[in-house]
Amino acid sequence: MNDLNDKHILITGGTGSFGRAFVRAVLERAPRIGRLVIFSRDELKQYEMAQHFDTDKYPGIRYFIGDVRDAERLRRAMEGIDVVIHAAALKQVPTAEYNPFECIKTNVLGAQNVIEAALESNVKRVVALSTDKAAAPINLYGATKLCSDKLFVSANNIRGRRDLRFSVVRYGNVMGSRGSVIPFFLERRKTGVLPITDPAMTRFNISLEEGVRMVLWALSNAKGGEIFVPKIPSYRVVDVATAIGPECEQRVVGIRPGEKIHEEMITESDSFNTVDRGEYFAILPQGGNYGVSDYCCEFGAVSVRPGYAYNSGTNPDFLSVTQLRDLIARHVGHPEARQ
Repeated sequence: MNDLNDKHILITGGTGSFGRAFVRAVLERAPRIGRLVIFSRDELKQYEMAQHFDTDKYPGIRYFIGDVRDAERLRRAMEGIDVVIHAAALKQVPTAEYNPFECIKTNVLGAQNVIEAALESNVKRVVALSTDKAAAPINLYGATKLCSDKLFVSANNIRGRRDLRFSVVRYGNVMGSRGSVIPFFLERRKTGVLPITDPAMTRFNISLEEGVRMVLWALSNAKGGEIFVPKIPSYRVVDVATAIGPECEQRVVGIRPGEKIHEEMITESDSFNTVDRGEYFAILPQGGNYGVSDYCCEFGAVSVRPGYAYNSGTNPDFLSVTQLRDLIARHVGHPEARQ
C-alpha cells in the first residue's frame, strides 16, 4: 500500500509521541487523505493535538474518544477504515508491575479487540507497534507485548478470504519519547547528578521519524505475519549521561525491577525463522501459511545464520558521545544538550 491518498486510516493511541509524528508524516505524504482517525482516551491530549492539526486546515482528520478495551467503540471507529496502526499501550514498566491486570486489559485484551474489529470491518492492513522488551521478556510489560505480538501474527490464520494482512514492527527505545532516559536526564541535569542504574547498561536507539518510516514501509511490504525489526545503533547509558551533562556526577543507583542490562530484538530461538530484508529483519511466523525459503524467494531475503541474536550489547554499531549529543539536539529539541 504505497499510496495513502484517498485511504481511510485509524491510529489507536494516536495522541502519543508516535501518533503525532505519524500523523504529520501521513499528511505530508498523502495530502488527499480520505480520513485520518485519531483514536485515544485522553480528551486533553486530543484538544492539544487539534491545535496543531485542526479539522479546518486538515478536513480529513477526526478525533475519536475511545479505549481499546471497549470493543464496541473500536468497531464503530473502524467503519470504512482501510488501514489500522495500533500504537495504544500501557508502557511504563514499574506501573505494569504494580497494576498487572490493568496492563493486561490494555495490551492483551485491547490487542484482541483491535483484531476482531478489523476482521469485522473492511480493513486491509493492520500494523501493530511492539517493543524490544517483548523479546525474552522479564517484566510484565514485555510479556504483555509478546502476547500481543503473537495475537497479531496468528490473526492472519483466521482472516479467511479477506484481503487483510496483520504485521508487527518491533524496535527499541525511541529517542526523546515520554518516560525515556533522555528527557529524564535533561530534566535532572540541573541537579548536577545523573542516576545510572548500571554502568554496563546498553539500549537500542531509534528516532520517531525512523519509527514512522518503518511503519509506512511495513504497510507496503508485509506479506502478513511478520515481526519486522530495524537495523539500528545502540548506545551506552553512561555515554548518554556524558553527552547531556558532562559536568554532572554519574551516581550508580542499581538496576530497577524488570530491567535488563542489555535488550534483545531477535533471540537465538528466533533465528531459525528470521530473514534479512536489507534495511530490516523479518521474524516469520512458525507454522504459518508460507515457509522461510518461499518467503526468501518472493522478497529476495536471506536467512540469518542459526543461533544469531540481535542484542544491544553485542550490536556492532554504537553511537559515540558526539553522535548522541548531535542526535539529542536534532531530535529532542534541546540545543543546550550540545556542548
